[in-house]
Order: sequence, then C-alpha cells, then structure tokens
Amino acid sequence: MQGRVQRALITGASSGIGEAFAHHLADRGVELVLVARREDRLRALAGTLQVATEVVPADLTDDADLGRVEARLAAAHAPIDLLVNNAGYGAYGAFADLGANRQVGMVELNTIALLRCARAVLPGLVARGTGGIINVGSVAGAQPDPFAATYGATKAFVSSFSQAVHEEVRAEGVTVMLLAPGLTTTEFAEVSDLHAPSGAARVAMSADEVVAAALRDFARGRAVSVPGSGNRLVVAAAGVSPDGITRRVSGWMHRRMSA
Repeated sequence: MQGRVQRALITGASSGIGEAFAHHLADRGVELVLVARREDRLRALAGTLQVATEVVPADLTDDADLGRVEARLAAAHAPIDLLVNNAGYGAYGAFADLGANRQVGMVELNTIALLRCARAVLPGLVARGTGGIINVGSVAGAQPDPFAATYGATKAFVSSFSQAVHEEVRAEGVTVMLLAPGLTTTEFAEVSDLHAPSGAARVAMSADEVVAAALRDFARGRAVSVPGSGNRLVVAAAGVSPDGITRRVSGWMHRRMSA
C-alpha cells in the first residue's frame, strides 16, 4: 500500500469492483467509508466487514449528495487516505439511438463526479504526503469506441486526467493511479445493456482478480494498472495501431455486444 492507508472512501461500493475493494481493504485493516445509492446494499456489506465502516448513501449525479461526499473527503477529522473513484456506468448502442439524458448522466457520473471527488481529497493527501487516488477507468478508454461512443469518451477522460495528475503529485508522496480493467464479471453488463459474445466468460476477470492486481500496482506507485495479460495486449495494440483500424475493430465488437 502506498504510504500508510488508514481510511479509504469507495464510491460505487455496493457491488462489483467497488464491493471487492471494500473486502480487500478491510482484510488489510483499512477503515472504510462506503458510498453508493443503495443504502440497503451498503449496510449489508458493512455488516460483513471487520473494520470501522461509515455508510454514506448518495447519488453522485445529485449536486447536494455529491457535495456531502466532497465534504467528507475534505474533512480534517478522520481523514481519507485513499479515494477509490469507482462509481460509473455505461450504455451501449448507436449514439443517435441512446437517450440524451442517459448519456449526459453518464458523463456527469463517470467524469464530473470523479473529478470533484478527486479535487476534494487531493489537497489533504498532498499536505500529509501520503496515500492517493485510484480512478477506475477501462480498456475502453484506449481507443475510439463506436456503439459505446460516450462511455469510451468518459473513460478516455479518466485515463488522461489520472495520468496527468499522477505526474503533478508523485514527487509529493501521493499516488494517483488509473485502473483500466477489461471485461469483468459484475453487474455492469446488465446495467449497461451489454450483451457479451459467447466465450466472453472464459476471458472475463473476476472483480477480486482486478482489485488484487490494482492494489499491488498502487503499492508500487504505478500510474496505470491494466489487470490481465490479454487486456494489456489490447491497450498496447491500441497504442500503436492507426485510429482507423482501432475504431473499426472496436465498432465491430460493440455492434455485436449492443445488438
């Protein structure tokens, strides 16, 4: 763990990768602040953890709720040493066919809320010279994503933003890391209307595998964590291939997955 992390705040903690972070950090003795919309799920999760746990029900697309989470992140009492910016969702289909409100909400949650939470906690981290932020992006942020255009764009923002801020604060003893998982076995597909192709389950990683890799990389002070050799190959290929190729391949895949 980068520095001594005594307390972590996790957004989107009620399921999937966020829930896995809660279990892994609790196993390390880290106190937790759990944030998500579903209070019942958060309280059920808190009851399974053997560490001091706060539950903060909040919809991060609601300005008042987001303000309460920002205040907790900036609080000097019981300070937050690690922010896991995990809340987010996707939507798959042609841009012109998907509802505008759903896509604007995705931008607000995946980028604006992530930015505001990071800005709330970072001054305290820098002042103490320890801890950091894990921003959950996606391999989808490595190339244009036809039929997931807005989602891919939000994850491209998370990638660029995370790596830039990592460089700004790394000399201060603070780590900001992009976590870019690929296909992961969570509720994400159901919420996003994503229809994974046959055989996808064989290559999907579990949330536990993703989080274990992320925490190892965070402890090493890395700027980017891409769990899984297959996912690292995808990101590497996207980095050296012309956009005309990557967007066609991505479009072909997403057209099948959103059908």
